[in-house]
Amino acid sequence: MTETLAEKKCTPCRGGIPSLTPDEAERFRSQTPNWELRDDSHRIERTFRFRNFQEALNFVRDVGNLAEAEGHHPDVNFGWGYATISLRTKKIKGLHENDFILASKIDRMFGRPDALPDRQ
Repeated sequence: MTETLAEKKCTPCRGGIPSLTPDEAERFRSQTPNWELRDDSHRIERTFRFRNFQEALNFVRDVGNLAEAEGHHPDVNFGWGYATISLRTKKIKGLHENDFILASKIDRMFGRPDALPDRQ
């Protein structure tokens, strides 16, 4: 049985390795279809929608706790009714499997029964 991205753990990236090629990034993105490849396949991004500011803030806090646990930190922008999460591996200035692992875990967290469906 193949391990899903959400079941994996982010591994420390010390740099000195190449970022994913656009084809490799697209293969990983197929496992996180709600995320968009951006900046010539150097980062991925997704906007989540909420009913109000408090729900967006709670989600951002949950993402922050997950990021700390994984040791992989996204860029986050949020406000009333939305949170945009952007991922890339800064040490290699591009995408790594870790970005897709964290994206998959964020998707799983967003899909919790107490979370709102994505209204994109």
